[in-house]
Amino acid sequence: MTNKQVFPRFLAVLAVILLCTFSLGAAPNNLRIIQTNSAGDNIHIIDPASNKVVGEITGIEVSHGVAAAPDGTRIYISNESQNTLDVVDAKTLKVVKQVPLSGNPNNISITPDGRKVYVAIIQAPGAVDVIDTASLKDIKTVPTKGGIHNLYVSPDGKYVIAGSPRGKTLNVIDTQTDQIAWTRDMGLEVRPMTMSKNPDGSTKWIFIQSTFNGFVVVDFATHEEIKRVNNPDLPAGMKTVSAGADQSHGIAVTADGKTLVVNSRLNNFLYTYSLPDLQLSGSAYLGATGAKGAAWVTLTPDSKTAYVAMAVTNNVAVVDLKTMKEITCIPVGYVPKRNTTAMLQ
Repeated sequence: MTNKQVFPRFLAVLAVILLCTFSLGAAPNNLRIIQTNSAGDNIHIIDPASNKVVGEITGIEVSHGVAAAPDGTRIYISNESQNTLDVVDAKTLKVVKQVPLSGNPNNISITPDGRKVYVAIIQAPGAVDVIDTASLKDIKTVPTKGGIHNLYVSPDGKYVIAGSPRGKTLNVIDTQTDQIAWTRDMGLEVRPMTMSKNPDGSTKWIFIQSTFNGFVVVDFATHEEIKRVNNPDLPAGMKTVSAGADQSHGIAVTADGKTLVVNSRLNNFLYTYSLPDLQLSGSAYLGATGAKGAAWVTLTPDSKTAYVAMAVTNNVAVVDLKTMKEITCIPVGYVPKRNTTAMLQ
């Protein structure tokens, strides 16, 4: 084969390689922040690459909890107005199914394998409904000590940690049997929670927010409270924000397991604490753009950015966790609260 024949073939192969490389590089990033609006009938979808609203789910009055299927095909939302778990197609953003529940729902959580959605039933006497995502049916109602406001599947998927404000209890459910594994009387309202992991992936600590400006640490293995941490006082000259009973509402652990991120609705600040020593490591004022009412927080998988639902000013504050600065504020619907991070199809 002559050089004249080889060179065109080389160019053709090179063109294919470059085309493939370009195509791979141009593949869309489907990471999204899903933001519910508790006083409206819509849910907003935010693209964290642009920090713009890129989609909207409509027709769900008084949405509460939100979770996404691990494969990105569905979004699950608890509907307080109709006592249903609403199933949304992630591509069309349309409700495709409403699953009747045993009572009025609050927060929800999904197992890592996507096979079950657990729904907090706040209505007395309290329960957790178990939804099978294959059949989209409520397959079991687990009675609890007090109405359940917040619940979370543990990092390893083995347990559901369900908290009752009025019952002042933790109710821990085994996801294999869907039965209560253990309960603990906390002596205080149990509101937002998150968890840290042991090296083997099992649950190490549960972090619980209540009615004070801080959080409680519970050892998962012993079920014992080991520490209470108060968020810092405001700097001199700054005023607190009216927060009602929920002075600190919204808490999460970064994906790398190194940092606990905590909202203070009272202070209008986002705080970070190093793990496992629980030392204050950073603070971000959330009022740079006039936002108020920190009500919930979700984090990007790279542990770099926090999205804080600001329920008073109807927007979402975006915070860079390295610099602890508010980058921007994104307008959404009325009284935004629960949010989650998901990779949608």
